[in-house]
Amino acid sequence: MILVAGLLNIETTLQIDGFPLPYFPVRYPFFGVRSTVSGVGYNVAKALHTLGHEARLLSLLGCDLNAQVIRQEMRTNGISDEYTLARLEQTPQSVILYDGSGQRQIHVDLKNIQETAYPEAEFDALLPHCSLAALCNINFARPLLHKARQAGKLIATDVHAISDLDDPYNADFMRAADILFMSHERLPAAPEDWARQVQERYGTEIIVIGLGAEGALLAVKRDRSMQRFAARRLRAVVNTIGAGDALFSAFIHGYSTHKAPYEALRQAMLFAAWKIGANGAAEGFLSAEELRQRMREAEA
Repeated sequence: MILVAGLLNIETTLQIDGFPLPYFPVRYPFFGVRSTVSGVGYNVAKALHTLGHEARLLSLLGCDLNAQVIRQEMRTNGISDEYTLARLEQTPQSVILYDGSGQRQIHVDLKNIQETAYPEAEFDALLPHCSLAALCNINFARPLLHKARQAGKLIATDVHAISDLDDPYNADFMRAADILFMSHERLPAAPEDWARQVQERYGTEIIVIGLGAEGALLAVKRDRSMQRFAARRLRAVVNTIGAGDALFSAFIHGYSTHKAPYEALRQAMLFAAWKIGANGAAEGFLSAEELRQRMREAEA
């Protein structure tokens, strides 16, 4: 079982012609506005579930209509909401603007989730039964890092766009992670240089830096290895939102299966390449068999 702790929200996507967005009082983007269930926690849990894993999602919601929609969607997709607790004033929401070139702008309203604790007893009950803890960088997951570390569990996290080794918000997550993902978008140095700095500061065993259209960088400390993997194109790109979550999820899938980081990232690159041919962040996931088939085709 893989334990996931992270955000759940209602995500509304708006397709625009391009950035910057000029002002106009009314616009009619027919079939260009969609609302779906998303959030990093849900994206990761759903991807892992689609790939055949038993995933338990720990998250926080409100007691509103959006929470009802989320719970129904989780049940429809076979994801338990037993550990998704109603502790917030309102359920988080996000609005994402995206254009045809893959550029996107994300607006996230977390409501009061950053000030709300997750009851650790629920986490304690699940921890002995999990093989890996995917603890997303949201405040309620912060106290869980030490518990997972003490229990000797493999910890994976994604700190997304980061620019400071001593980032006060993300340092706890970086310090605890065995598998650490991040984006290249705000790095103050070349990805290889940055990966070395992270390894020296935190001793991280596996680092993956998403490079957007250029692919990804994998740094494996025990091998003293640093390697770039080219992006794959499997179908037309519709929306790149959620690509990083897909890459993270599929890497966890591969690594937890065979502990081979290079093979895991090759699979994850194909998984993410297929995913961005769909619109919502939690859509477009391949099953494990479909992913194996894509791998066979890529190697033929």
